[in-house]
Amino acid sequence: MKAPRRRHTLLPQILLIPAVVLFLLFTVAPGAYAIYLSFMKQKAGGGLFGTDNPTTVFAGLENYRAAFGDAEFWHSIGRMLLVAVIGVPATIGFSTLFALCLDAKRTRLVGFSRLAIFLPYAVPGVVATLLWGFMYLPATSPIGGDTINYFGSHTVFFAVANVAVWGVLGFNMVVIYTSLRGLPRELFQAAELDGASELQIALRIKLPLLAPTLTLVTVFSLIGALQLFNEPTTLKPVTNAISSTWVPLMRVYTDAFVDNDIYRGAAASFLLIVLTVAATVAANTVLRLIARRSER
Repeated sequence: MKAPRRRHTLLPQILLIPAVVLFLLFTVAPGAYAIYLSFMKQKAGGGLFGTDNPTTVFAGLENYRAAFGDAEFWHSIGRMLLVAVIGVPATIGFSTLFALCLDAKRTRLVGFSRLAIFLPYAVPGVVATLLWGFMYLPATSPIGGDTINYFGSHTVFFAVANVAVWGVLGFNMVVIYTSLRGLPRELFQAAELDGASELQIALRIKLPLLAPTLTLVTVFSLIGALQLFNEPTTLKPVTNAISSTWVPLMRVYTDAFVDNDIYRGAAASFLLIVLTVAATVAANTVLRLIARRSER
């Protein structure tokens, strides 16, 4: 019996065209222009202050050398990584815990609880950060802001990470919970018949089966942490612990739009993209290796 011949159609490619066009217009084109700017610099023109008819000339690797040699740029990366070290494990841990609790048999009010946990994700990041800023300030804090210095030299990292965690926790919880609901229930029923408790089923059956999903949300959380900008920028006016160059994206913004050096800002942003892609690939590789070993 002959196998049915596949019908070749161009419909999938045609449906992809709008997405490809948008990707080229709003991602590839601005990125290519930023790379072009990173190799340029402005040459002073005539006049007493050199502001008459300034020209843009080729600068080679000058902007990249300046970015590499900028100690504050690397310090900002260190602060960003410290927030990520606090925030990413907390995000994955809490979202997994909430998803497992919602999937437990004895849990009540699942719909309301799921909506309550997801709701912070629906609040705009700037608004959520402002609300947390009021919670941290001694004059308005209901959570001990007059006795706890939320903006100390060390506690500020936890304060920023806390805002970032609650901003994305609901989304990760929904992804993990949806994956949980897709697991075969027969496995859990068989484990129950063998006398396994709810906790044992969660730790020994559900979590190993969730390994691919946990890898995915961990990579998402890591990418989000490396793009940290809204939280420290919004909290900056209420504390001196956060400078205008506290994290790399704030450094790029200051270079490009405060110091009016878009060429150096473009070089720093391209370096940041390279570091982000490298970190994402490395984390994805490590997490996949861990997931494969747990499946054996």
